[in-house]
Amino acid sequence: MSESIHLTVNGVAYPVTVDQGRNLLSVIRTEIGLTGTKEGCDDCECGACMVLLDGQPVNSCSYLAVQAQGRAITTVEGLADGDALNVLQRNLLETGGVQCGFCTPGMLLSATALLDRTPNPSDEEVRIGLSGNLCRCTGYAKIVAAVQLTAAELRNG
Repeated sequence: MSESIHLTVNGVAYPVTVDQGRNLLSVIRTEIGLTGTKEGCDDCECGACMVLLDGQPVNSCSYLAVQAQGRAITTVEGLADGDALNVLQRNLLETGGVQCGFCTPGMLLSATALLDRTPNPSDEEVRIGLSGNLCRCTGYAKIVAAVQLTAAELRNG
């Protein structure tokens, strides 16, 4: 059965009609047209589909679109300021934490949520904060370094 809903993605309201069993990932990519959120395992194991829902990381492959109505959804596209990358995005690129890029959206969103709740995380806290995201290219060290660099920059203004 289809339902008309409004999803607020990156601060913009989108009216969409979706089947009640449709996941948020497919609606974001297909109806809304934001393709930064990736489909990986389709089983909540890889983190490629990560979005922030009211500031909390959520695997959008297993979250129903109808459940997201009335909630603030942030995708990787919502992190940038127009065409300018935010400090975390820039640091991830500059430290070499991006290889193939498939895990990057989930890493960025998980790290954003972590830094919002823990402004001065230890390396262990960063690793735990990113633990829902699988990366096959980098070995995580450069990603952790980018998050730590960003935390320091944000603390120092």
